[in-house]
Amino acid sequence: MSGGTTARPVGIDDLLERVRAGYRRIEVREAHEAARTGEALLVDIRYAALRERDGLIPGALVIERNELEWRLDPRGSHRVPEATSHDLRVVVICNEGYASSLAAASLHQLGLHRATDLVGGFQAWREEGLPVEPTQS
Repeated sequence: MSGGTTARPVGIDDLLERVRAGYRRIEVREAHEAARTGEALLVDIRYAALRERDGLIPGALVIERNELEWRLDPRGSHRVPEATSHDLRVVVICNEGYASSLAAASLHQLGLHRATDLVGGFQAWREEGLPVEPTQS
C-alpha cells in the first residue's frame, strides 16, 4: 500500500471552471480587433472536418489540437515561425469554446502567459458575422 495521497477526481465542468479562473478569456469582437492590429495570433485547433464544413477565419493559423504545444513552444524544435516568444498573445479557437480552454491552460504551463481562448469558439465568430472563408480543396 502506498503512503502517498491520491488526487481526488474532478469532473470536466469543474476542471473547465478551474482552468478558466487562471486567465481572462476573450470575446469575439476583441479577438477580431487584436488579430487585425497584429496584437494577437489566432490559432484554430478545430479538426479538418469542421474546417472543411464551416470554413476558416482569415489569417488564423491552423494547428490541430494534438500538435499545439509542440508548434507554439518558443523553445521547441518543431515550433512554427510565429512562436517567437513566451510573451506571444495567442487566442486559441475551437468549435464552441470548450477544448480551447483546456488548450490555453496547457499553453500557460509552457510559459505562454498571455494565451487565452475565444468565448464561444468559431461558432460565436461566425454568428457575430465576422469574416469566414471557405477552405481550399
